[in-house]
Amino acid sequence: MSFAGLVVHNVWARKMRTALTAVAIAIGVMTVVTLAVVTHSLRDTAVAVLRTGKADFTVAQKGVSDLLYSSIDQGELARIQAYPQVEHAVGALIATTKLGGNPLFLQIGLPPQDLTPFGVNVIRGVPYAPNATNQIMLGWRAADSLGKNVGDKVTIDDNTFTVTGIFSVGQVFGDSGSMLPLTTLQANERKPGNVTLAFVQVRKGTNIPAFRKQIERDHPELATVQTQSDFGRVDRNLQLISAADQGATVLALVIGAIIVMNTMLLSFFERTREFGVLRAVGWARMRIIVMVLGEALVISLLGAAAGVGLAFGATRALQELPDLLGILKPQYTSGVFWRALYVAVAMAFVGGLYPAVRAAMLRPLEALRRE
Repeated sequence: MSFAGLVVHNVWARKMRTALTAVAIAIGVMTVVTLAVVTHSLRDTAVAVLRTGKADFTVAQKGVSDLLYSSIDQGELARIQAYPQVEHAVGALIATTKLGGNPLFLQIGLPPQDLTPFGVNVIRGVPYAPNATNQIMLGWRAADSLGKNVGDKVTIDDNTFTVTGIFSVGQVFGDSGSMLPLTTLQANERKPGNVTLAFVQVRKGTNIPAFRKQIERDHPELATVQTQSDFGRVDRNLQLISAADQGATVLALVIGAIIVMNTMLLSFFERTREFGVLRAVGWARMRIIVMVLGEALVISLLGAAAGVGLAFGATRALQELPDLLGILKPQYTSGVFWRALYVAVAMAFVGGLYPAVRAAMLRPLEALRRE
């Protein structure tokens, strides 16, 4: 029998214990993978708000608990627009509501003259009037899901609007929402004179990193966002979600390692004579260590494979929850599966190292004396 075959045989010889240990590891891996997928999806959904407009970077209030709580007044917006490096700086008020089964239906308040700089393409109908209180445009995805067309009525938060146009911004989240006059949304949200974000387009040749630093230096209450990694500066919720994800990974690793250690220690006590015989016939200590760690690795990999399968089911179940419908859009990236693999390997190594060393350090004579 080959060395690898012996490792597999030793694992298979204790089927029930192997199965129970693998199940425990699978639950830990499922938690890690599910949280990773959910965190990545929620981060993408949140960052999608910043990418709705056509901009080189976005300006928001610094350190708010939720991006939608960001508030920039007209004076701050005017000062941003006045920089010589700025081609366009579009201030947009953004709000969400529940509509047609979508718990995060996007409402964007924009003056009609800013629609083109914002990157809006009106594909049917016409834009709304500047101060119309009962006119709205729908993204083409929203229009399809709601079954609405130009001239139809749509009711949002007890306010009835006439659809004047269907638009596209080339971004899924934006095309699934709506646009209406800035003053109308400000009145509906009771935020007169304020916008949520400023979408900034710079002039050709501008040093964007340096300009971002200049804005933040001149306006300490504001933060600029260009990449996904910048998002935590304007939304603490994402930082908390990411911290919870990392904490769950560490916790799952520790619990899994303890379970593996317990299993391998039980195996050590049952197989003391076996280890003594192996040492007596000339097996090197390192070979015994590799064998025990190999057994731990096989059990951990079995649990990891089962855990990944369970994670698919758990994520699917979360996706169907009413509060997450349309928000949680899982993306199973290679990084998620690598995380499952290295957590399983770490569980095997950390949990199996002590029993492996203890088995390798046995003296053959003492081991053979044990009953």
